[in-house]
Amino acid sequence: MTRYVLALDQGTTSSRSLLFDRDGTLVALAQREFTQHFPLPGWVEHDAGEIWTTQRATIDEVLARVGARARDIAAIGITNQRETTVIWDRASSQPIAPAIVWQDRRTAARCAEMRATGVEPEVATRTGLLLDPYFSATKIAYLLDHVPGARTRAERGELAFGTIDSWLIWNLTEGRQHVTDRTNASRTALLDLASGEWDARLSELFAVPPPLLPKLVHSSLAPQLYARLDGCDIPITGIAGDQQAALFGQGCRSEGAAKNTYGTGCFMLLHTGASPVRSQHRLLTTLACSTNSLQYALEGSVFVGGAVVQWLRDGLGIIKSSAEIEALAASVPDHGGVHLVPAFTGLGSPHWDPDARGTIVGLTRGSTRAHLARAALESIAFQSAELLLAMRGDARVPLDELRVDGGAARNDFLLQFQADLLGVPVLRPTVTESTALGAAYLAGLGAGIWSSDECASHWQLERRFEPRISRETAAARLADWSRAVERAGHWARE
Repeated sequence: MTRYVLALDQGTTSSRSLLFDRDGTLVALAQREFTQHFPLPGWVEHDAGEIWTTQRATIDEVLARVGARARDIAAIGITNQRETTVIWDRASSQPIAPAIVWQDRRTAARCAEMRATGVEPEVATRTGLLLDPYFSATKIAYLLDHVPGARTRAERGELAFGTIDSWLIWNLTEGRQHVTDRTNASRTALLDLASGEWDARLSELFAVPPPLLPKLVHSSLAPQLYARLDGCDIPITGIAGDQQAALFGQGCRSEGAAKNTYGTGCFMLLHTGASPVRSQHRLLTTLACSTNSLQYALEGSVFVGGAVVQWLRDGLGIIKSSAEIEALAASVPDHGGVHLVPAFTGLGSPHWDPDARGTIVGLTRGSTRAHLARAALESIAFQSAELLLAMRGDARVPLDELRVDGGAARNDFLLQFQADLLGVPVLRPTVTESTALGAAYLAGLGAGIWSSDECASHWQLERRFEPRISRETAAARLADWSRAVERAGHWARE
């Protein structure tokens, strides 16, 4: 009898494979980092071939850790960094250019040109998104216009576009399947939010030939896609963008439930049920995971969350490992007036300022690396607090708690400060691998391994962080943060 559900968690900085047993328990994990490329200021690229190579290697590694083989896998779930854009040759399966990562800002001018023509309200109505380089559509058009012959070949159907889920499935199925799920598709700016289908008008607006686009499926699906691993055909029955997978893995499957993921960026999602809520506070309306009918969520996106800690380590060298930052930040009694706005690739929700840049304000002769470390951690919580405040303005039901996950969610200092700012409890589950867990649950549901109730029952609380400061103090801290953000805004604008 097959023993495991395999979750492939392809993130912005690493590829991971995780094995879950039939009780939903994580039994093994393998991870490999891959290269980040920054060819020009504001540009971020990945080698799609390296992504596939590292992902495939982790599958072998995780199976070896438990002495299993491919035939021991009952189903595969895939979750992935969203918006990152790959275009490849259907015949050779080779990418035509480096993948353009979701953080990349090279199409900011194109977005501004489109905005000037007055089409943003139409785009927002159809997609739930704004005109921003974050989303895939302008990235696709950029590649077609800058790789010689690409646009003509795309129109002839010789090329394929995919977000990373599509790229992995293409390779896992040896080029037999070109598909994506609707959560990933909803991040391209090419999907009609109401119908859940590709929109011809959007393809026209963004100059994206329809033959490029993959087939659409639900996030949890009955066996119809099969990965070929070591001579075995294994069903791929779960597919979701990383943030929607985390929402599902956190058990947030009904209206009013919210989660925040602290990864490279921070992403807060609020489930809004079977009908979309149009934000009045510059949040995104997006699709949540679905099995047979469309589900929706509000989303706020912070472009640089945990990545600010990596910058302190790799860019400034003031810490040797990311684990050091909590103790360093706690070694001073307060932030000493220092604020760090990590707008290295612009600001996301609710500002949507691609020209903002990283800023440190409030430095004095008494400022130390500890103050900077504290300001870095606080910046993650400040940006997330802005998202929840915006959601409160849009939500039809009150937000009574926030469930959290991601690598930085292991940081107690960060989560306590987050609860202080928000004024609601912050709940950390026993298993913080919510993104991979969501992918595993979707796969298990599709393959008939678990019921929906069984998946929900697996969630367990590890620690609850209650607010400790007054609402007046929190408001004053947020007001100071807003002053710092103002100084970071529009810096790169010509």
